Amino acid sequence: MSAGEKAKAKTEQAQGKAKEALGRALGNERLTAEGQVQKRAGDAREAKEKAKDAFKR
Repeated sequence: MSAGEKAKAKTEQAQGKAKEALGRALGNERLTAEGQVQKRAGDAREAKEKAKDAFKR
């Protein structure tokens, strides 16, 4: 996994998790949903990079 892509994935996951927690704390369903989507996008990016690494070996 390239360092840049790994950092993007982790940042996206962290931002999504924070947004989701804030949405829950405020009772804002839309913010919670946006956080979940952003977190899943980071998860998908990380999975893609891990798959690429698996094929490189």
